Amino acid sequence: MKKSSGKIPPFDCKLAATNHFNMQIVGQILFILIAAAAIWLFSKRVREISRNIKLGRAEENNDTSADKKQRWKNLLLLAFGQKKMFRNPLVAVLHFFVYAGFVIINIEILEIILDGILGTHRLFEKPLGNLYTLLINAFEVLALLVLSACVIFFIRRNILRLKRFANKDLNGWPRSDANYILITEIVLMSLFLIMNSSDTLLLNRLAGTNGEGFIISKHLHPLLSGLSNHGLEITERTAWWLHIIGIFAFLNYLPYSKHLHIILAFPNAYYARLEPMGEMNNMEPVQKEVLYAMQPELAPAAGSEQAPPQKFGAKDVQDLNWKNLMDAYSCTECGRCSAACPANQTGKLLSPRKIMMATRDRLEEIGKNINTNGEFKDDGKSLLHDYITPEELRACTTCQACVQECPVSISPLDIILQLRRCLIMEESNAPQEWNVMFGNIENNFAPWKFSPDERDKWAEEMKMQG
Repeated sequence: MKKSSGKIPPFDCKLAATNHFNMQIVGQILFILIAAAAIWLFSKRVREISRNIKLGRAEENNDTSADKKQRWKNLLLLAFGQKKMFRNPLVAVLHFFVYAGFVIINIEILEIILDGILGTHRLFEKPLGNLYTLLINAFEVLALLVLSACVIFFIRRNILRLKRFANKDLNGWPRSDANYILITEIVLMSLFLIMNSSDTLLLNRLAGTNGEGFIISKHLHPLLSGLSNHGLEITERTAWWLHIIGIFAFLNYLPYSKHLHIILAFPNAYYARLEPMGEMNNMEPVQKEVLYAMQPELAPAAGSEQAPPQKFGAKDVQDLNWKNLMDAYSCTECGRCSAACPANQTGKLLSPRKIMMATRDRLEEIGKNINTNGEFKDDGKSLLHDYITPEELRACTTCQACVQECPVSISPLDIILQLRRCLIMEESNAPQEWNVMFGNIENNFAPWKFSPDERDKWAEEMKMQG
């Protein structure tokens, strides 16, 4: 048997370099596959949502090509500037941190994606020089602000349990959805800081320096100082992979979540109605019928009048207009509408937030029906009755408080009115008190049971008394 010489074989640099190169290639291929799958799944879901929104009919009373200057102003102030949020300055500032951090920090994702595809490390560091350090410092400050704001929002929802977050509207999935998003953002921001901290600490060791690093993550160096160089490298790579995979996962979770408003708030603000809130949309054929009844001389000649509409109001989501359906997908479930609703606050069943959530749930169900059957097959359900009850609709006072409060220009009232029209004009389903009022308006042109000839009688009596 041949004896061992006891000598350690020389380190094979070529073999090590080859192994490193092979691992790098495998990492690049894996990254490209994950990125391609994430983008494909997201695109598929976006197409489904777009198709669902287009199931709605065209808007009749909202010329989306008119007054583009005002529409762009709404987009800038309401969506970008979050104007309505600043009625509560403290919450608005915290929300702005999350919003700005989400938008701006994601610029850093461009470098991560290019590093993943090209197999590089901090691709922009050399070309940008000192500007790169300035940018990463700014991203880290935003990351800390986002992390802090999300922790505060989590406490408000789950420990302080503010009334509008404890409402039964959010029971089940909606409450979990909000928490999942907050936890995900906390984890992603933490991974970003850990990635930078382990990377800079390793560079410090290799360069023989101390205390160098980015503005926030360098304060995490003491927590990682017990790790070896190899441990720091593993920590940095693990945080890097978890961070980008988390972002890809978040991208595909977004279209199923209330946080889709991150995207849809912008077109929703742009396409919002520009008419005064108190101006309701009337059905033109009905308006004309009333006009002709009051002024017969204006009625068109026999045979020339237009056919009446096939349906009055809306019974299901396909009867609503596309903007109503975009509203449903844009809802943030913040509850400001329900908190401002006088019917809701006096204990009635109506909740404008629930109206929007029910509309989205029904629209999603119809979308799944189409996915399964290739086209919509009647399932025996409808938005009215199965998702939203007459009692809810009748509680609405049409005060417009919900429309005024919504930070992303949603109008629950528009959906309520269309469903209520269907109840009354299609189903003749109204309380007796309403029917009496309708009869008085039809016969006396006023809600009260007085003849039109006697309408000014009270003035004559006052004159006699005077």
